[in-house]
Amino acid sequence: MLVTGLEAPWGLGFLPNGEALVTERDTARVLRIPATGGRPVELTTVEQAAPQGEGGLLGLAVSPTYAQDRLVYLYVTTEQDNRIVRLRTDTPERLEPVLTGIPKGTIHNGGRLAFGPDGLLYAGTGDTGDTSLSQDPRSLGGKVLRMTPDGQPAEAAGSLVFSRGHRNVQGLAWDDAGRAYAVEFGQNRFDEVNQVVEGSNGGWPEVEGAGSGGGRFLEPVTTWETSEASPSGATVVGDTLYVAALRGQRLWRVPLDGRGGAGEPRALYDGEFGRLRAVQAAPDGTLWALTSNRDGRGDPQDDDDRVLRLPAT
Repeated sequence: MLVTGLEAPWGLGFLPNGEALVTERDTARVLRIPATGGRPVELTTVEQAAPQGEGGLLGLAVSPTYAQDRLVYLYVTTEQDNRIVRLRTDTPERLEPVLTGIPKGTIHNGGRLAFGPDGLLYAGTGDTGDTSLSQDPRSLGGKVLRMTPDGQPAEAAGSLVFSRGHRNVQGLAWDDAGRAYAVEFGQNRFDEVNQVVEGSNGGWPEVEGAGSGGGRFLEPVTTWETSEASPSGATVVGDTLYVAALRGQRLWRVPLDGRGGAGEPRALYDGEFGRLRAVQAAPDGTLWALTSNRDGRGDPQDDDDRVLRLPAT
C-alpha cells in the first residue's frame, strides 16, 4: 500500500522520475505522489470541474515528451460539457483547453485518457445515457477519440472519431504490436474488451457482449457478466492485459495471444481491496492500482481510498 486517505481517485499517470500524478473525481484535486509512496502533495485544484454523479475530474495522461514540455492532460466534466484540458506542472494553475464539447451527463461520461504508441492522444467517452449518441458520427459521445496533442484530428483520418458504437469506455491500453484495446461497461449483461481499429464499430446499442451483427461490429476479445467486472482502467505488461473492476472488486488478468485475441481471464485479489478504478504499469515493473470505495457506491474502510502497489504476475 502506497497511499491512503484519498477521495475517489480516478486518473493515474507517471512522470519520468517515477513519481505519479493522481486525480480525485469529486474534489477536483491533482495530487503528486512520491515514487516510493507516502503523503501526496496537491499540485492543483481544477476549478472549472463540476462534479456530479459519475462526472468530475476524471482521466489523466502525461505527455510522452514531458521532459521537454512538462504537459499533463486532464479529462474534466464542467457545467457545460466534458472536455480535455492541459497544464504545465511548473504553472499548474493555468489550464489550456484542448478539446471541448464532449457530451456530459450524470452517468456514462467515459473519461479515460492515454497516449498511444503513435504519439497521439486517445480518449474514451460515454453515451451519457443517450444511446443514440454512440452510433452518431457527428457526436463525440460513445466513442474512442484520437487526436494530436493540440486536439486536432489525426491527419490521415480527418476525424476525431477513431471507433464508435461504444457505451462507456473507461480503459485504454496497447500491446507490444501497437494494437489498441478499449474496455467498456455493458448494460445489464456483459462488459467487454474490444480490440479497436480506425473506423471500427462496437455495436452499441444494437449489440451488447458477443455478437458481430453479421460482421458489421467488433467481436469482443473477452466479456464478463456485469457482476464480475464493471471494468475501468487497463494496462498491458508483456503479453498480459490487466483490467481494474469496480462492481467485480477484483483485478482481471487477461492473457493476450499476440494476434489480437485473448485466452481465459483470471481474477486476482477478488474482494480484497474493494472497488478498483484504475491500474497502470509503473516504471519499476509493478502495477499501481486505485481503489474507488468512496465514490458513493463502495463500502469504504477507514484507510480508503488507497493507491496500491501490486506485482505484475
